[in-house]
Amino acid sequence: MSTRPEPATARSAAPAGSAVHTHDFVGIGLGPFNLGLACLTEPIDELDGVFLESKPDFEWHSGMFLEGAHLQTPFLSDLVTLADPTSPYSFLSYLKESGRLYSFYIRENFYPLRVEYDAYCRWAASKLTSVRFGTTVAEVTYDDESEVYVVRTTTGDRYRARHLVLGTGTPPYVPEACADLGGDFIHNSRYRQHKRELQAKKSITLVGSGQSAAEIYLDLLSEIDVHGYRLNWVTRSPRFFPLEYTKLTLEMTSPEYIDYFHALPEGTRYRLQAEQKGLFKGIDGELIDAIFDLLYQKNLGGPVPTRLLTNSSLHTAAYENGTYTLGLRQEEQGKEYELQSEGLVLATGYRYVEPAFLAPVRDRIRYDGHGNHDVARNYAIDVTGRGIFLQNAGVHTHSITSPDLGMGPYRNTCIIRELLGTEYYPVEKSIAFQEFAV
Repeated sequence: MSTRPEPATARSAAPAGSAVHTHDFVGIGLGPFNLGLACLTEPIDELDGVFLESKPDFEWHSGMFLEGAHLQTPFLSDLVTLADPTSPYSFLSYLKESGRLYSFYIRENFYPLRVEYDAYCRWAASKLTSVRFGTTVAEVTYDDESEVYVVRTTTGDRYRARHLVLGTGTPPYVPEACADLGGDFIHNSRYRQHKRELQAKKSITLVGSGQSAAEIYLDLLSEIDVHGYRLNWVTRSPRFFPLEYTKLTLEMTSPEYIDYFHALPEGTRYRLQAEQKGLFKGIDGELIDAIFDLLYQKNLGGPVPTRLLTNSSLHTAAYENGTYTLGLRQEEQGKEYELQSEGLVLATGYRYVEPAFLAPVRDRIRYDGHGNHDVARNYAIDVTGRGIFLQNAGVHTHSITSPDLGMGPYRNTCIIRELLGTEYYPVEKSIAFQEFAV
């Protein structure tokens, strides 16, 4: 008998939001982490949850669906497998149903293409009964008498729940120097949609130091001869750091390391957060080599109109008459200089911003000395220690495991244990060979 879930349209839907019905939890936002939670809670009869997402459908970094771009984690880091290898919502189940399992097997590459991962997530979301797309949360309040959270949407619907799971993600970060900058500059999250307009310009400058910046640089460099633009890549890093992906380093994505890191003093954790960026924001080593090889190849025909500028921080930016003037500082030399460009791409990453809808319940949320959420070891951020849970905004408390796709199922098993009061999926406690604490 097949255990494959039926499409949501063929199953009875969970109760709609009302002033009477109380859910066990409401998930707000549907990125990969809350989508994984939705998949893992779907078969649990004892849990009644609903997930609210403002977008009309699942979408995950569509602006970076470049040809050949792949995840930096293996396919086992899908929505569910590391929590429940038998789940019908696994990546392998998706491949089997879509008739591509043997092709993936023959490919012999553990790393799914980015567009492929997005299609997998869409497939999983289409099978769930608990997801409400096109539903924007306007406000969250707390009913002291009933001891429940009330989630009001922009259409006036209300969902009551004993717990919340926040999965609103991290919005694109624009540096302060570019906050009020005019023109048509873009963040890398919109690169693919605006690539052709960008390539029509005489010069393009890319600012950033991570994987997305490297992917865009290679993409633009590969077509530099066709369009004839000048291409600059500016990074404040002293070099183009590769992502450290050795196995003993990967053991830092473990329950033991979370225990160790979370128990450190707040100041130490913030210092380590700054030092550990290369462990999850570095560039794939093969991509760095591919960039060098392409530069070498193109230079055989003469100098290529491109510059790679390291150690350079963006301090000021101005836009006038179709041209950006960037004020840069070479940090090691302590020298300031300017760079002009018609096109500007900011591959400056993403940063968590507390959603405005939480304003009425801020008195129920814990904050640390830096003004960020004080995320407990069990991922709760509220004063009760098990009322509001947070997805992917805890690098300062849970280190590099916070944004790691492979640790999403682990976090969700911990959250499910808190929601149920019992361990539905096994929660690993010790997987590393090394010891992190004295």
